[in-house]
Amino acid sequence: MIVSLIVAMSENRVIGRDGELPWRLPADMRRFRSLTMGHHLILGRRTYDSLHGPLEGRKMIVVSRKLQAAPADAALARSFPAALEIAREAGESEVFVGGGAAIYAEALNEANRIYLTLVHADLEGDTFFPLYSAADWMEAWAEKHPVDAENQYPFTFKLLDRAVKPPPLV
Repeated sequence: MIVSLIVAMSENRVIGRDGELPWRLPADMRRFRSLTMGHHLILGRRTYDSLHGPLEGRKMIVVSRKLQAAPADAALARSFPAALEIAREAGESEVFVGGGAAIYAEALNEANRIYLTLVHADLEGDTFFPLYSAADWMEAWAEKHPVDAENQYPFTFKLLDRAVKPPPLV
């Protein structure tokens, strides 16, 4: 099973501010929908809550140690490895990790791929994508987009494939 991170971040690694995205990029939202449709999507509880419910066409897995029961229309996993196991047991070919920061940090060592939207701006925020070594990743594809009437910042869609696989989590 391919483990893919899907993230939009600014040049200074911001991924959120006050529980929201600090930009308006409808093109990124369409890409997110297209890539994740029909797949399992792993999210932390706060990221799941920011969606105001499950996303249609995706099998949601919420990682939380505090929730007593699974949210409506989502599976509950007590850890990231448990979330991966839910997807694996369901026969998933590619599972997507959609945040937040703690889930990304835990998933980074297990990931084979990163679907990155790099927002070309330095933005204020309170949530950041974890640091990672660029040497561990190869850019397989990139597509630049300018500011337009719909998207408030220039951005680049990138596909990063793992160059060096770290040892599995123990």
